[in-house]
Amino acid sequence: MKIENGERDVCTGSPATKAPAIGDENERGGEAFVPPLNFAMVDNGVFRSGFPHSPNFSFLKSLGLRSVIYLCPEPYPEENKEFFRANGIRLFQFGIDGSQEPYVKIPEDTIREALKVLLDVRNHPLLIHCKRGKHRTGCLVGCLRRLQGWCLTSIFDEYRRFAAAKARVSDQRSIEVFDISRFNNCPMSFSSSKR
Repeated sequence: MKIENGERDVCTGSPATKAPAIGDENERGGEAFVPPLNFAMVDNGVFRSGFPHSPNFSFLKSLGLRSVIYLCPEPYPEENKEFFRANGIRLFQFGIDGSQEPYVKIPEDTIREALKVLLDVRNHPLLIHCKRGKHRTGCLVGCLRRLQGWCLTSIFDEYRRFAAAKARVSDQRSIEVFDISRFNNCPMSFSSSKR
């Protein structure tokens, strides 16, 4: 931080400082924190995004993740797996096809298995992602919201906020008909998860 021309802070009277410019990495120890595409907090200790790449690793490290739920069938890149190993992050892969067919349902049994991992707070902090963080991630988060007692209008609003113009009626239908009766005692929200 730099003192500019002997100016004083109006509130404290102490020497004024110049805030670092966005992207001024030297002010943060030389490390840029870049979140993955479509990154957002879902709940305490639960995050969502599109596929993370190496420029996102510093940001992900700052989250103190324990686990990642990957919702694509494609093999995970070795560079990402090495980052996870080095940071003690466990990878759970649930291969859901990213079909763009309008009437393809998200497989309920796969969503159910992913939800079991998501609901286990021992896996938190946790990141859920697919390729763009829209459809598959949106379906898993939508099913979590059903378990948390959200109304469908709010669930679909959240889904559409991430899917935007590419929102799929079939995804929303999958969320709507997902059988939540097999889950008992689902938390309305997760308490703060610490590593």
